Amino acid sequence: MEHDDQLSKTVVIAAERWSQALARWAIPKEILDAAPESPWGFPPGLFAHRHAEDSREPTPSRLRAIEALGERGEVLDVGVGGGAASLPLAAGATSITGVDQDAAMLATFAEAATAAGIRHNEVVGSWPAVAPEVPVADLVVCHNVLYNIPDLPPFIRALTEHARRRVVVELTQQHPTYDLNPLWRHFHGITFPDEPSADDALAVVREIGLRASIERWARPHSARWGDRQAMVAFVRRRLCLPKEKDAEVDRLLGPNWSMQPRRVATIWWEADA
Repeated sequence: MEHDDQLSKTVVIAAERWSQALARWAIPKEILDAAPESPWGFPPGLFAHRHAEDSREPTPSRLRAIEALGERGEVLDVGVGGGAASLPLAAGATSITGVDQDAAMLATFAEAATAAGIRHNEVVGSWPAVAPEVPVADLVVCHNVLYNIPDLPPFIRALTEHARRRVVVELTQQHPTYDLNPLWRHFHGITFPDEPSADDALAVVREIGLRASIERWARPHSARWGDRQAMVAFVRRRLCLPKEKDAEVDRLLGPNWSMQPRRVATIWWEADA
């Protein structure tokens, strides 16, 4: 019992550290209120471009997933987006279930899955709220979602409960918009913190009793953006700026911003659902 109490305390410490650090990344209300359009979401073309790149060059996340699938297996992709995490696994997947709260993204995924000839199913909603509606799979993948989740333990537990073999999570080593800090300072006079990080996420996963491993790597620049204009528009929206600022954003990003490798982490653990 003493061991269980101590474990519970460490879970609270890790989870609170994650939640508090993430809260410091909240965009101030006055900036959000003045934004001409929502800063959230991703252009579907970005995910299509990344899926094409990852299909040619297997990432550590994909390799850890292939190990778990073996010859064949069912895949659950939480936060599926356009399918960048799961569609490269189609050759070894009997089916893919995609979960996303964005119906348009799910439609993009469904179209791509049909084109790939893989049996697929879509569930609209946020995780873990829709978890009871989602069937268990051999492999669960979840890419680029954790930084949107203030309360990690129930999210991670629901992923684990839906995996028969393994869970593979991918996230940037630091907050995905950390490298925009110079622009936030320039336009709004604010600076976001260094935390949370992939190591903070790993601490939560381990302290809820899961024996997780991590691999740190870099995504080549060519997998990040295919079109400069689309990239600038995406960054400008993230910064809550009007379209008239596109040229200034472009200048401040500089010619090599999109050429920098993206520092990424793959976290995985075995699960017995």
